[in-house]
Amino acid sequence: MTEAVEKLTKKSEDASRWYLDLVRMAKLADYGPVRGTFAIRPYGFEIWERIQSYLDRRFKETGHKNASFPLLIPESFLNKEAEHVEGFAPECAWVTMGGNDELEERLAIRPTSESIICDFYKNWIHSHRDLPVLINQWANVLRWEMVTRPFLRTSEFLWQEGHTVHATAEEARAETLQMLDVYQDCFHEMLSIPVLTGMKSPSERFSGAVETYTCEALMGDGRALQAATSHDLGQNFAKAFDISFLDENQNRVRPYQTSWGFSTRVIGGLILVHGDDRGLKLPPNLAPTQAVIVPIWRGKNKPEVREEAESLFAELKESGLRMEADLDEEHSPGWKFNEHELRGVPVRVELGPKDIEKGQAVLVRRDTGEKEFVDRKSVAARLSELMVEIQQNMLYQASQFRHANTHQVETYDEFKETIAERRGFVVAPWDGTEETEQKIKDDTKATIRLLPFEREEGEDLVSGKPGKTAVFARAY
Repeated sequence: MTEAVEKLTKKSEDASRWYLDLVRMAKLADYGPVRGTFAIRPYGFEIWERIQSYLDRRFKETGHKNASFPLLIPESFLNKEAEHVEGFAPECAWVTMGGNDELEERLAIRPTSESIICDFYKNWIHSHRDLPVLINQWANVLRWEMVTRPFLRTSEFLWQEGHTVHATAEEARAETLQMLDVYQDCFHEMLSIPVLTGMKSPSERFSGAVETYTCEALMGDGRALQAATSHDLGQNFAKAFDISFLDENQNRVRPYQTSWGFSTRVIGGLILVHGDDRGLKLPPNLAPTQAVIVPIWRGKNKPEVREEAESLFAELKESGLRMEADLDEEHSPGWKFNEHELRGVPVRVELGPKDIEKGQAVLVRRDTGEKEFVDRKSVAARLSELMVEIQQNMLYQASQFRHANTHQVETYDEFKETIAERRGFVVAPWDGTEETEQKIKDDTKATIRLLPFEREEGEDLVSGKPGKTAVFARAY
């Protein structure tokens, strides 16, 4: 695919154009007719399905069950929780007509489901015996975004949203932290992306939450991405929607709730963390195709090489690897090499007449470009080993990048210079005031990405007041 790769903008020259080119050329997604909407193509959807499968298994292992709730939410439901509706009002898309008739009440197309789900929970929860309620929903949502980019920020996107109800504040808090850990595991084990975890500042909390916990990832261009969040809702929604139950002493009390979500924006993060000038780099645990066989034939040896490639494909597929054999006769091996590098296939298996003669195959890693010659009988075993090695190496490389781009600063001038010129995560004390947080945002466009679970004390670089550690960055 020499021609196509030459058209791929270099990441080092224009990261934004490179990203858009890659999404299209790797056939991950395509633009829809309505601004901010996108079709996720089969290759992109396979990646999402593997993430979904991992999370769905983990959710069920922790006692959660899947359900489905309505897409349309009456405006009066959103209005019941004032802070919540204020946070989502600018992003709501409204249905005002039903057929030819104007509706008596506007209906919001689901931006998130707390309000509609709480209306059901009000009718489902009566006694302490009904708790905990552990429900997850796989769904699409719509938020009327003004500036959009495929996967990273779209008007319509796919996600999961967990909504749980508990008898005590302690149980709810434990739930939010448990789900944060599940998300962190998913990033490490499936996406090979290291994430920082901690709390959001009050101004960055989810609307209506008591506390918001977050997974923050550092992209290859030095910007941060809020990759997943878990919210302790306290009793705010229970009060707004009049949810109560009889406890063990027959007293009527209000429950505590959580919500937590993970969306297709992580595919954008996957591209930005691992991609390079040649295209995608996919972790083996996530890749739709873990290895592709590219036969190298010329003239008379084509039947022999093709037969051996088909035999090797069957053998490797039988071993449990997700395999592909590129038997296309129209394009050259070099074209195919570039094509599969663009798609991010973790390993390329080259097989030519000399390899058949020597009883070997050539394995080429996408993550490092390293090439090794492997005995034909050992290909399946070596590929299985490589899947583990590549998965771990990609996480290691991303962790090293994050470490090299996490900066400790001593003065506010150094803070501003680092954000402007070096980007990355900047660690500095924060005095806890919204005024200081807003000044930093106005001056540098950086926001507080999270407050670490373990925070060191120090002097705020802006106000000079006592503060505790916060992590700042410019973000998507």
